[in-house]
Amino acid sequence: MERRGLAGAAPGPQIGAWREIHEETSLTASDLKLLRQGKPYTFSDESVGREWTIWPFGFWLKDPAGDGEGSEKRIKIDWEHEGWGWFDPLDVQDTEEFGGVPKLKESLRRVWFEIDLGPEAGKVLAEGCKRLEEDYVSGARQMAGDALRILRDVIDKMDDGVLDGKNGDGKEAKWWKDIRMAAWHLWKNGRESMGAAIMSALLSALASVEAEVFQDHSTSSKDSGKQLKRTIVSVLDREISARSSTNEQISQSFASYISHHLSSLIKSRKPLSILTLSESSTITHALSHLPILLPNLILDIRILESRPLLEGVSLAASLAKALSTDLASSNNRQHSITVYTDASACLATHGVQLVVIGADRIASDGSVSNKTGSLSTLLATRHNAKAAKVVVLCDSEKVALPGPPEQHVVEDQGLEQVTRAWMGEGSSERIRGAARTVLNFADATKTEGKKTGVKVEVRNVSFEWCAGGFIDAYVTEEGKWNDENVKKRSEALQGLEKRLFGPL
Repeated sequence: MERRGLAGAAPGPQIGAWREIHEETSLTASDLKLLRQGKPYTFSDESVGREWTIWPFGFWLKDPAGDGEGSEKRIKIDWEHEGWGWFDPLDVQDTEEFGGVPKLKESLRRVWFEIDLGPEAGKVLAEGCKRLEEDYVSGARQMAGDALRILRDVIDKMDDGVLDGKNGDGKEAKWWKDIRMAAWHLWKNGRESMGAAIMSALLSALASVEAEVFQDHSTSSKDSGKQLKRTIVSVLDREISARSSTNEQISQSFASYISHHLSSLIKSRKPLSILTLSESSTITHALSHLPILLPNLILDIRILESRPLLEGVSLAASLAKALSTDLASSNNRQHSITVYTDASACLATHGVQLVVIGADRIASDGSVSNKTGSLSTLLATRHNAKAAKVVVLCDSEKVALPGPPEQHVVEDQGLEQVTRAWMGEGSSERIRGAARTVLNFADATKTEGKKTGVKVEVRNVSFEWCAGGFIDAYVTEEGKWNDENVKKRSEALQGLEKRLFGPL
């Protein structure tokens, strides 16, 4: 765990934790994998007259029984320690007899949530966090829905006895803290780059649970654990079910936006040129339903292929199927879809009237994090199609807590997604040979102690920020928004986050 006094100068909690663990054990990222982070907390140590803030982190040793990297043989403790050993997390205690640093169990339980939730519920949460962490197919909206289902399943597996009145009453009840902490872990230990949508969905659901369960302060003491569990699960089921109509509402808002801002084009029966990229479920739904909601509209859709996973190709296929139906292609209309390479994004912007991007996160200042390639598309649009409108199509839960975009997670997916194309059957032997050379140098760069005279890396950053100044409108399930709407939602979310997660 990373421990800092109020005047601590560590560059960041996780960086500090990696530094400390290396100094005290000699282990590095080649030996360890970050398992989980725990919610930070502060306590006063009267024995030294100091206040400490603790950021707990849990790490896996990759190959404890082996001989190489990730083995326990690589552990070399420094002068601060007399020895080390393995302990069952459930055996750790905050006592003089057990030893260890102050508040060791408190720090551990914030990472090893099985201590509070029990084995069954803890297993569901651990597997759920891992599923979210490894999901690079679903968008933020789908992952937020999945997080709600995981939370519901965690609660369903909690011991009924934990939820009865014997474990505290009202909002100070232990079961209510445990549920909120489980939600916090889904937010922070899932896929944090998608954290805005996940957090927003979870906070909304927790607020609904709070309103229903605590409308009568004595509810939790009157209900049995089984009854209380049924009530909470029922509330979460309603929240999950309500999400199914959001895309429909956004599609209606998008059609209204086009009717208002591009009415003359619709009347002229000329095609509406729309440029987009990647594969957002929200954008897919909105574009495929436009001809139904606006029967006189003809679409010219341009899609960037969106390397390295080529989500744009999948979007083109989905739209081609949807727009070929009798309903969408009635009135003798023929829509067009063109897939462009990412490198030809500048060409794709010529003559475009509307650029539509999704959002995995919207900062409080209106900046939007979306698939890498979004920013270059907007810059090219500003140069080639100055009259074009830029619209962010997303649900309101993508809005993040207040703070600058730079504070959010930058997600690099590693080189494998990129290099698969280099080594594919479509590549010449010359390119495959060059790819092997680059990979060898990249591998040497990552290997400690290997010096080749040159540092080679392959970057695969998934998302990038587009400043709010590029955006003309945010179209949500609540209608058309501007940056002031975004700011207000962010501030409201901050109040909810402080109330539900702050006291934990």
